[in-house]
Amino acid sequence: MTQIDFYTHVEDKEQMACILSGKALKQGVRVLIYTPDADASTRVNQLLWDTPATGFIPHCRGDDALAAMTPVLIDHEPINFAHEEVLLNLSNVRPAFFSRFQRLIEIVSLDENDRNSARDRYRFYRDRGYEIRTHEIGKNPRNPSPQETHGAR
Repeated sequence: MTQIDFYTHVEDKEQMACILSGKALKQGVRVLIYTPDADASTRVNQLLWDTPATGFIPHCRGDDALAAMTPVLIDHEPINFAHEEVLLNLSNVRPAFFSRFQRLIEIVSLDENDRNSARDRYRFYRDRGYEIRTHEIGKNPRNPSPQETHGAR
């Protein structure tokens, strides 16, 4: 069954996605960052070029020829993904394909609309018997505590 984690009270969802992707890369785990649209995919792509400032997170779009060998994928289309390890959801809807993945990470911002849609997703997962862990990030997304990132694979 898919392991589900909610990271809440995040000031910048896209930046947090980059941070968690970097942690996953260090652990040898592959990530798909699922965005709401093409513009968000472009923003996350650019952020991954700049995050971390002294490193590089290998990434590409889900339909790229190198997707099968790239550890971090970015896409807003539900296509045939090159892996099924970690799905990092930046959209406000539940990805219909989430249960194919070993782990789902939901990032929830401070925005009230985002929080409300996250509550709906939380109830959906809970009502279907998924175990859910919640990690409150607060105001310091660059340095989440070990408890907040344990298993952020």
